[in-house]
Amino acid sequence: MAQATALEDARPDSLRRPRRPRRPRRVGRQSSGGGRAGRTPISYLALVVLGALALAMVAPFVLVVMNGVKTSTDYAAHGPLSVPQSLSLANLQTFWQQVDFGQVLVNSVLISACVAVFAVLLSILSAYALGIGRIKGRTTILVLFLLANLLPQEALIYPLYYLANQLGLYDTRLVVIIIFTVIQSAFGTYLLSSVLGAFPRELLEAARIDGAGVWRILWRIVVPISRPTITVMLTFFFIWTWNEFLIPLVLLPSNQNETVPVALGLAQGEHMVDVTMQAASALLGIFPAIVFFLIFQRTLSRGITLGAIK
Repeated sequence: MAQATALEDARPDSLRRPRRPRRPRRVGRQSSGGGRAGRTPISYLALVVLGALALAMVAPFVLVVMNGVKTSTDYAAHGPLSVPQSLSLANLQTFWQQVDFGQVLVNSVLISACVAVFAVLLSILSAYALGIGRIKGRTTILVLFLLANLLPQEALIYPLYYLANQLGLYDTRLVVIIIFTVIQSAFGTYLLSSVLGAFPRELLEAARIDGAGVWRILWRIVVPISRPTITVMLTFFFIWTWNEFLIPLVLLPSNQNETVPVALGLAQGEHMVDVTMQAASALLGIFPAIVFFLIFQRTLSRGITLGAIK
C-alpha cells in the first residue's frame, strides 16, 4: 500500500489520477428525550395561545357567514350560534336589490382606488422634498402633518360641507376623493419622509455625477428602492378609505353615489332589526376588502419585512 502511494506521488501531474474529496461526516442532531430538537413546553404553550387568538379573530367572521345564509325563521328557532339548517341566499339577493349594491360597489372601488393612487403620488412628492430635499422648516411641517392626523373627522365635517357647497361639488364622488387624498397623504408624507431622510446619500451623489436631474433621481432611484413602503401605503390607503363612513354619509346623500359602509346602514330599521339581513349586508360589505387584502397579502408582508431601504 505504501509502495502504491509512493508510485502515485512519483508520477507526473498530467498522469496522476484525481483523488476524490472526502465527504464531510454528518453530525446528527442531538435531541433530549427522543423528541424534536428545540421544542419545549413553552413553545407548545405559545402555539396553543396563538391558535386560540386566531380562532377568536376568525369566530366573528364565521358567525357573520352562518347568519347571513340563514332564513329569519331558522334564526328565530335556533339562535345565532346554530348551524344553518339550509343555505338561503334570499337575504343577499334582497339587500343587493334594495340598495343597488352593484352601483354601490363600483362607487367604493372607484373612490378607494383613486384615493390610494393619488395619495401615494402626493406623499412621494412631498416626502421627497422633506426627506431628501431638506427644505427649510422641515420639522415644523412634519409636526403640522402629524397634528393633522390627530384631528377627528367630526371637527372637519362642517367646514368640508360648507366648502363642498360653495364649490358646487356637493354629492359628487370627486369631493370625497379630494378630501381623502389630502387626509391620507398627510400620514403618507409623515411616514415616507422619515424613511427618505435615511436614504443613502452615496446613490444620490453618484446619480448627480452621472448627470441625472431631480425628476430622474426620484423616479429611477428613490421610487424603485422605496417600493416596499410605497406598496404598504397603497394597500392601507385603499382599505382605510373603503371603511370610511362619516364623510361619505354627509357629502354623498344620494343613493347613486353612496359607498358600501353607508349602504350597510340601510339594513337596520328604525324600530325593528333583521339580524339575518344585517349579517348578509355585512358579508357583502367585507368580502371585497378581504379579496383585495388576500391579493396583496404577499406584497404587504414583504414590504413590512424588508423595509424601505435595501
